[in-house]
Amino acid sequence: MKNMRKMPIGIQDFATIRTDGYVYADKSAFVYELANTGKSYFLSRPRRFGKSLLVSTLETYFLGRKELFQGLVIEDLEHDWTQYPVLKFSLAGGDFSTKDGLEIALRSWLSDFEKKYALSNNEETLSVRFKDALKNAFEKTGKQVVVLVDEYDNPLLKAIDKEQEEDNRRIFKSFFAVLKDCDAYTRFVFFTGVTKFSKVSIFSDLNQLQDISMIKKYSSVCGITQSELETAFSPEIEAMAAANNLSKEECLLKLKKLYDGYHFCEKCEDIYNPFSLINAFSSQKFGKYWFSSGTPTFLVRRLNEINFNPKHFSDGSLFITEDEISDYRPDNPDIVPLLYQSGYLTLKNYNERYDNYSLDFPNDEVKYGFMTSLTPVYSADNRTLYKIGVNFSSETCNIDGWKVR
Repeated sequence: MKNMRKMPIGIQDFATIRTDGYVYADKSAFVYELANTGKSYFLSRPRRFGKSLLVSTLETYFLGRKELFQGLVIEDLEHDWTQYPVLKFSLAGGDFSTKDGLEIALRSWLSDFEKKYALSNNEETLSVRFKDALKNAFEKTGKQVVVLVDEYDNPLLKAIDKEQEEDNRRIFKSFFAVLKDCDAYTRFVFFTGVTKFSKVSIFSDLNQLQDISMIKKYSSVCGITQSELETAFSPEIEAMAAANNLSKEECLLKLKKLYDGYHFCEKCEDIYNPFSLINAFSSQKFGKYWFSSGTPTFLVRRLNEINFNPKHFSDGSLFITEDEISDYRPDNPDIVPLLYQSGYLTLKNYNERYDNYSLDFPNDEVKYGFMTSLTPVYSADNRTLYKIGVNFSSETCNIDGWKVR
């Protein structure tokens, strides 16, 4: 454990990572590409996959903080470090299941922006205040505004099955629709989320948003590729191999089986879960980090309600179309799109004839963690779980904390 480098566990601020000496897998080339080839984007990725860090990196770039990008790829690409006013809405936290919860959060972010740029405050309506903030910031600074919205769908997911869900949808519709008429005041717009709700008028009103969630060149904008793993984390791989009495090759193979396997488009290279990797390197143990960070209680309940047969997870019968991926509805009786969006299933193969993708668990961490969570629901038929790799009889063995066949 001596002289270990610092892993950015729970740190989503790019400036903190760069100034405090945390390990960083260089994603700056994506930042330059996004900023200089388009204007308005939407990105969907599972939770704890690096979306917030990407948003923070974009924020730092548009604030013109060149010094924080020293030694990164973007340093050779960008020659005009312009500072723009940045308005960021971070919706990852907050109580959005209660009345006024979402409005309070939006007002707070607007207030911070107005104070930073000494802008007047119009309390008439939230949407008018938002539009005025963009216009006034542009007129005062002479620069267009960068609008970043991280985890936009969290207020909707937190309010599912509650009365507040419809109110949150209404607020979103009136608030973010402002952006369509403020094109002259905005330099860059970027939304992230776990899923794309079709009934939220953000995506019908904001039809200028380019969904890059399944575009191949952005497949690794979040997450870690094999080459990034072996380059950025080479010292950690060697240390972990030594700590677990493994060769480097054996350690890499084990990491791959547990944490690799995500695919976000056709013919996409394998993507590792970054949260699991950095936790594994920090503790030098092969654990179930991502899965344990958020149990899929809601999904398991939904599976039980629709009498979903868990054998489908192993018999190759799960398929999804690109339309179903990019246009999910929370009231959809088919839970498969949500299982994909949430990161419990991933794309495996593309069938050109039927224009659909087959789905499977991305790796062993997710497979055995998810099937373990199903046992309370399907305990009456453990034979089904046994057939897909989960058995809780006295004859099961224990591998890295997993009870598996």
